[in-house]
Amino acid sequence: MNSKFKTDLLYKMMRLREVELKISEKYFEEKMRCPIHLSIGQEAVSIGVCNNLNLKDLVFSTHRSHYHYLAKGGDLKAMISELYGKITGCNNGLGGSMHLKDPSVGMIASVPIVGSTIPISVGVSWAQKLQKEENLTVVFFGEGATEEGIFHESLDFASLHNLPILFICENNFYSVYSHVSSRQSKNRKISNLAKAHGISSKSLNGFNVETVSNKVKSSLNYIKRNKKPFLLEFKTYRFYEHCGPNKDDNLNYRSIEEQLFWKKRCPIEFYKKKLLNDNILNISKLNKYEKKIRKEIDNAFKFADNAKYPDMNFLKRIINDK
Repeated sequence: MNSKFKTDLLYKMMRLREVELKISEKYFEEKMRCPIHLSIGQEAVSIGVCNNLNLKDLVFSTHRSHYHYLAKGGDLKAMISELYGKITGCNNGLGGSMHLKDPSVGMIASVPIVGSTIPISVGVSWAQKLQKEENLTVVFFGEGATEEGIFHESLDFASLHNLPILFICENNFYSVYSHVSSRQSKNRKISNLAKAHGISSKSLNGFNVETVSNKVKSSLNYIKRNKKPFLLEFKTYRFYEHCGPNKDDNLNYRSIEEQLFWKKRCPIEFYKKKLLNDNILNISKLNKYEKKIRKEIDNAFKFADNAKYPDMNFLKRIINDK
């Protein structure tokens, strides 16, 4: 990786973080009337994965979709407009935070039902193979989705038909307030579940964006070379509550020691320190990044605030089309 590539990775992670911090800050104005699931703390996975994809590669996401949408190239103004319920939203203001999409950049769908995009992505990947398309399919999901039966059915189908699909499990250890230890056996390994279905897999920490990017790159090369699926599990951590704009440390379902462990491994602070120590980045450049990012975000919120809501004629057309 050259210096420009590395600073781009940091810039992209910083951008994601600042977007969600601004959403958190402005959510209390009650102009965003949809539930939101923030990914603050999980930036390295979204950027490390999507940085290796081309425009035609297809991505499927979950209820926690903001980072995937933006990392794949989705339009920030369209995303904020969607959260505001405006006609300029990426789903015309009809879907909200959990239904982000932009087929023009390969962001095909975000669906809030846990595990639901796994079979959808497998079906699309199969269709792409039948049509002899060259693009790959990537599906993001959490560790909770691996507890659903459809996860196993989908992996089995992808393995049986040698589909060019990359499964990305973002394991942040929690399903709402329930730690993975209360839901899964300590002997259960997600990577081994994939191997049981004949799918090569790897499990690693997801806070170092370079590590994530390098592993995704080698996994995609494996898929292209062998015409087979691959699964990557990245252990990561969300700093905010499951659903909503707040921190929920006062609920005490996560120990202080656990939170400190992961906050010391904040993907942005970790990588920022690394680039500063390696003399790839300096404080002046860092300040310019922050200023540029905040200006873009402020403009996106102003755009969304001033945009129009879908009118009755548009809504009637949607209903009639159904």
